[in-house]
Amino acid sequence: MNFNQRTTTVILGFSIVLLLKDIIVTKSFAQTLIPIETQNNAFVLEAEKDKDLSSIYFGKKLVDINEYKLVSGLYKQTEEYTGLANAAYTPSGSRNLLEPAITVTHADGNNSLDLRYVSHKQAKVNDNVSLLSIVLKDPVYDFEVKLYYKSYFKEDVVEQWSEIKHGEKGDVVLQKYASANLHLKAKSYWLNQYHGDWAKEMQPEEARLTHGIKTIDSKLGTRANLFQPSVFMISLDKPATEDEGNVLYGALEYSGNFKVDLELDYQDNLRIIAGINNYASPYTLKPGDTFTTPPFLYTFSNQGKGNASRKLQSWARKYKLQDGNGNRLTLLNNWEATYFDFNENKLAELIGDTKKLGVDMFLLDDGWFANKYSRNDDRAGLGDWQENKAKLPNGIGSLVKEATANGVKFGLWIEPEMINPKSELYEKHPDWVIKQPKRNEHYFRNQLVLDLANPQVQDFVYGIVDRLFTKNPELAYLKWDCNAVIYNAHSAFLKNQSHFYIEYMNGLYNVLKRIRAKFPNVPMMLCSGGGGRVDYGALQFFTEFWPSDNTDPMERIFIQWEYSYFYPAISSSNHVTDWGKQPIKFRTDVAMMGKLGFDIVVNKLPENDLKFCQEAIKNYNGLKDVIWHGDQYRLANPREGNVASVMYVDEAKARGIIFNYLVNNRYGSNSASPIKLKGLDPRKKYRITEINLFPGTSSTLDVKKVFSGDFLMNVGFNPDVNTSRTSVVLEFKEVK
Repeated sequence: MNFNQRTTTVILGFSIVLLLKDIIVTKSFAQTLIPIETQNNAFVLEAEKDKDLSSIYFGKKLVDINEYKLVSGLYKQTEEYTGLANAAYTPSGSRNLLEPAITVTHADGNNSLDLRYVSHKQAKVNDNVSLLSIVLKDPVYDFEVKLYYKSYFKEDVVEQWSEIKHGEKGDVVLQKYASANLHLKAKSYWLNQYHGDWAKEMQPEEARLTHGIKTIDSKLGTRANLFQPSVFMISLDKPATEDEGNVLYGALEYSGNFKVDLELDYQDNLRIIAGINNYASPYTLKPGDTFTTPPFLYTFSNQGKGNASRKLQSWARKYKLQDGNGNRLTLLNNWEATYFDFNENKLAELIGDTKKLGVDMFLLDDGWFANKYSRNDDRAGLGDWQENKAKLPNGIGSLVKEATANGVKFGLWIEPEMINPKSELYEKHPDWVIKQPKRNEHYFRNQLVLDLANPQVQDFVYGIVDRLFTKNPELAYLKWDCNAVIYNAHSAFLKNQSHFYIEYMNGLYNVLKRIRAKFPNVPMMLCSGGGGRVDYGALQFFTEFWPSDNTDPMERIFIQWEYSYFYPAISSSNHVTDWGKQPIKFRTDVAMMGKLGFDIVVNKLPENDLKFCQEAIKNYNGLKDVIWHGDQYRLANPREGNVASVMYVDEAKARGIIFNYLVNNRYGSNSASPIKLKGLDPRKKYRITEINLFPGTSSTLDVKKVFSGDFLMNVGFNPDVNTSRTSVVLEFKEVK
């Protein structure tokens, strides 16, 4: 099994500086330094004379590579009793006294493991990406762990994972199998983590870590990020701000159960152990087989959160997100206009409204399928993926043709991993459903989950997508939803139920790999009842994600703000809906900070509202390249004042856009002070104009003035946000 390798070819880039470039196998052993250096950072490992592999430095890169070996001697901490407290991959059952990265039961029943350095090598993938591998072996048992570090030089990002295999005479049981094991030194550590629920995604919490173990985890099986996502930040010495402080970003590239242990040990060092959650999942590994963990990615910045997020966003666009540097389709969705109640005539009207509005595509949401148990609400039909004859007597194909005739594209919603008990599929294949055979079924949104550990189910799910595109080759987009978690975890297919959670995710990734192999260019939205499955393990197969079902624009300002620390704007699907009390201008402006879509009844819009939307879409089409591919700067935090402000600037620092919102409606709330811009060229001159003005209104800003980048970054600019101007969008251009 292999969680970390993509099947599609990607262009990778980065150079890693290593002291020793070739494979090193030691007989008479001396200390071996293994620095992993990116443009600004260094992560340094050392194989000591007893062949323990230790982490000795993590932070800003030093000028002299040879000085890393001096670091350890400068710390006068309490005694280290084991030699493993700063291990690069901590085993259990031998000398270790702290939380392990790996725990095994050998074929003979022994629970101890000792991992010693054997060799390392590096492969330069291209000018920007290198891959380091380090072989560790147990001196007593035929058991091996290979650690991988893929480093991206310009982006300062490292992906780390492990491969575990053995040659023992029987099966070995992996009790724990982390992807990475980091070791940090600082005076104090501050964790910024997230929690939430449906419509409450990405709620931040920051607190100082105390001694012991803080765990971030999920046991939901699927939709794993519903309550707690696997992304986090660690600030060193003091809480980092947007532009100051030392901060580490971490994220596991995995869509199932995850676990991150943050252990502040007795020496006041922080150990981060991240990987698949081993909850209910001891994994039996046969001789010669390899268990590959999903990548854990991290980046470090000594210039605050903004710098770290721009590195991660750039990395994601180039190397992980499906078509991250490409284009996206703006759309009109029918969900809030019709819900389940529609027919061909009603949809034809909405397709015409798509063209009238000025977006690229019409998206048909839930309710288009199933006949015996018609999909007229969320209690029936999931699993029966044939067009509903009453609603669509001429099938999906007629709608695709209608869209083409109107000069727009057509997209479709599916939820192929799920099943309603009230469905033909359930009647035919109850053994395909995840459920305990002796317990009552328990439903999440009136549905259960199909068993993707079963290859037949994988073929079925793949076949849903394959048939849709085979019958409708002009189909332009899929919204892939996933609304349920896993209850009563049990696979009728698997003999070893402790493999279930892992094999489910393995099955899901197998399906997605097959889809991308046959349909590499189809845009797909990753949805999970909102943001229940937002991670780079899944996003390598998707062009965008749905942050939240909560589309109230005031709430979305906060939700999208937090997602932006880890994910680029091009990946965030933001729709204008009727949620919230804000005017259409406010709602549209907020949705423009990513991939724009609409979920409104166009023919019921007042005339000026429609005119505004049409003009805003034209503005968006002229600026979307900067929003999607430019550098993002968070200027004013909505949690810290009356105004939220977010800026995007192109690579040439010649053009950009600034979104400004009033987030406090109390009397007299406004942008009292100028907002300092970021990322400009101090020597260039800029003119700022207001766009997205509502018909019949005019700007209060003086567009004749020209400012230097130096002035805008050190003094700032006031967008004049107040209770009568709650949303102000500014475009700036270089004046030559």
